[in-house]
Amino acid sequence: MDKKQQAHFKAKLEAMSQDILNEAEKTLLEMTDQSDNYPDPADRATAESNRNFELRIRDRERKLLAKIKEALERIDNGAYGICETCEEDISEKRLEARPVTTLCVKCKTAQEQHEKEHAQP
Repeated sequence: MDKKQQAHFKAKLEAMSQDILNEAEKTLLEMTDQSDNYPDPADRATAESNRNFELRIRDRERKLLAKIKEALERIDNGAYGICETCEEDISEKRLEARPVTTLCVKCKTAQEQHEKEHAQP
């Protein structure tokens, strides 16, 4: 991967990270500013359900932030875009779709197939 491509993916990853952090801050502000007092139990349940959903999304994004950080480290050490299983180059198309990926399409497909075959019913 050349320097131009590395710079492109680094910028993309940094933008993703910033978007996630902005959304997390927005959620935090909304949750701390809320003084919900719902006399109707159904309204209270809906608000609680929405809050739990929002927190699950933020938890998934927290995990994605860790993957973004790891991808940025791989860019810095020259390992970005190289499959961790077969050590072949990961296609640019795949990196565009999933910039935090560590596996090429072939190895990811094999991993998913293996997981499917060994899944407990």
